[in-house]
Amino acid sequence: MRHLNFITFNLMNSSDSFFEQVYEITRHIPVGRVTSFGAIARCIGSPQSARMVGWALNKSGNVLPPVPAHRVVNRNGLLTGKHHFGGSEIMKELLENEGIIISENQVVDFGKLFWDPMKEL
Repeated sequence: MRHLNFITFNLMNSSDSFFEQVYEITRHIPVGRVTSFGAIARCIGSPQSARMVGWALNKSGNVLPPVPAHRVVNRNGLLTGKHHFGGSEIMKELLENEGIIISENQVVDFGKLFWDPMKEL
């Protein structure tokens, strides 16, 4: 049992570290720009973990300092995480308030607005 607790403790620390890395990168996304779950995963050295990035951002609602999770979309610029914002239009509204145009749940000019943490940090 002691061994199991040690493993669980280490996984929790690893998960916490992963989440904190996701939050820190997300906090650097400039107003009016967006990035993808995969871009964040690649930046923290875990390129196959885009879904885990999404899960971390889903848990970021009460994290301080605040995490602008609304600036993270899927690899095609779709607002796939919008249902985690307490209403289907909140993510869209937050992005539009930053000057980002959304059409049919997708960022218009995604390539132009894309912020790549591998290049920017």
